[in-house]
Amino acid sequence: MSILPPSSTTLSFCTINPRVYLHSSHARSLFCRFPVLSSAAGGSMVNSSSSSILPPLLVSTEVRQSPTFLDARSQQDLLSGIQKEMETGTLPKPVAQLMEELYLNYRNAVFQSGNPHAEEIVLSNMSVALDRILLDVKEPFEFSPYHEAIREPFNYYMFVQNYIRPLINFRESYVGNVSLFHEMEEQLKKGENVILISNHQTEADPVIISLLLETTSPHISETAIYVAGDRVVTDPLCKPFSMGRNLLCVYSKKHMNDVPELAEMKRRANTRSLKEMALLLRGGSKLIWIAASGGRDRPDPITNQWSPAPFDASAVDNMRRLVEHAGVPGHIYPLSLLCYDIMPPPPQVEIEIGERRVISFHGAGLSVAPKIDFNEITASCGGPDEAKEAYSRALYDSVCRQYNVLKTAIHGAQGSDASTTSVSLTQPWQLLN
Repeated sequence: MSILPPSSTTLSFCTINPRVYLHSSHARSLFCRFPVLSSAAGGSMVNSSSSSILPPLLVSTEVRQSPTFLDARSQQDLLSGIQKEMETGTLPKPVAQLMEELYLNYRNAVFQSGNPHAEEIVLSNMSVALDRILLDVKEPFEFSPYHEAIREPFNYYMFVQNYIRPLINFRESYVGNVSLFHEMEEQLKKGENVILISNHQTEADPVIISLLLETTSPHISETAIYVAGDRVVTDPLCKPFSMGRNLLCVYSKKHMNDVPELAEMKRRANTRSLKEMALLLRGGSKLIWIAASGGRDRPDPITNQWSPAPFDASAVDNMRRLVEHAGVPGHIYPLSLLCYDIMPPPPQVEIEIGERRVISFHGAGLSVAPKIDFNEITASCGGPDEAKEAYSRALYDSVCRQYNVLKTAIHGAQGSDASTTSVSLTQPWQLLN
């Protein structure tokens, strides 16, 4: 029996086959049930635009596991497991309902994807995802101001990569100015820092960036650090995915005063995170991504059109000053993302944790423009306030121009023909063919 309320709205959630290899009896049962999994154990990834064989996700016997989900052999086993854990008091009812909704919507979308292994994919993927969510509900993980992706004994990094990868329609995805990412990797090798001033569209942005760059810029793909709001490190359905990223954890200005008595604690926490960021930059060879608007983009309430949210000039200026005071060379680039179709945020900013997620399979776009020098942009400015605004505007305008190119390529179905003199679109994963 379902634990969802009768009015529950169906979401679209699509994924294709994150691979799991268990050094235990679970492995044998998984491989017996899902022969497609065993073919991944010794294989390598093929073209991302297809239903590919992915690298195995190693799960050591030392990892704490619950048989509730990992022993499941059917949809009914998974749904009964959620019900059982709720009835025993392990899962709060709202979390249990979100888990069931996630499973059902995930299942529907996987079948809509046309993947011939849909049944096996849903069972194997959701068994692991639900197990990770349950584990964190039982023993909540606490994120430090600077969190490094957890790769052992459970490899959360690969779990996230392989889980999100199938949400991207690589045939309709593009990267702008790949050569600039190569330029960044050379700068990082020399001990210099790189800052990506970006718009922000989905909770999955860090993973989407990583997946779009993994074939041509693997160092950036694996080592990038993301400035993350507190919601992605507190939402029970989001935490296992956040554990697989390098994060600098902050409280967003948009939620600073949601609970007035906690505002001072949040400010102190942000001060600690800024100190961690300063230490990281002093060490050099760091690439840090920051959403300069302070939150996710949202559609215009009248036209329903999406565009990058305006940047917070103070946030941009703070980042610039941190880079300048690091004692090592630093470079600031404008980065544009178009991926809201995959996991759009709620129409309005919500106070409560536990938002409902509309998730789908779609093309995504990523583009970067040449670095923007503060002194060149502000040479004619009359004072520091004017300079701060001018520099933030220059970065924002570049992000918007790139966004429009990506929009034409993906939503306008023009593909690489949408390239301009300043944005050259390619599909670097095609090199795997």
